[in-house]
Amino acid sequence: MSDLPYRPAVGVMLLNTDNRVFVGQRLDNALDAWQMPQGGTDPGESPEQAALRELEEETGIARELVQIVGRASRELDYDLPPELQGKIWGGRYRGQRQTWFLCRFLGRDEDVQIETAEPEFRAWKWAEPSELPAMIVPFKQALYRAVLDEFAEHLSR
Repeated sequence: MSDLPYRPAVGVMLLNTDNRVFVGQRLDNALDAWQMPQGGTDPGESPEQAALRELEEETGIARELVQIVGRASRELDYDLPPELQGKIWGGRYRGQRQTWFLCRFLGRDEDVQIETAEPEFRAWKWAEPSELPAMIVPFKQALYRAVLDEFAEHLSR
């Protein structure tokens, strides 16, 4: 499976006014795993457009309630574990190569509506950045540590 390409994708680290990070608990995973919003980039879509679209699709947060603060200096990727390769995304990809964005949430908690047209999360919360790697599925932990490294200067403020 290592000869398969990576799926072009984006991720969003959304911070509230307390510098806590939005995480959602996926509907399709029985594990007590939480993740930041992320998803594929559609053909002809810029990474910025994809990030704001994915954020709105997964959280119900309108684009005007989000300010892009930063962009990772490089693309970050992860491989699916062997038991998932060939099953997810029609078996066309080995994992995702993601462009990550750091965003500031300008709204209120009431503006978060995870009961979207195609829900992905069953619950959501604000988490401390340092907690993120322990909250995600094991095969994405290194990715989350890399995201934290990319945005460290913004998280310490």
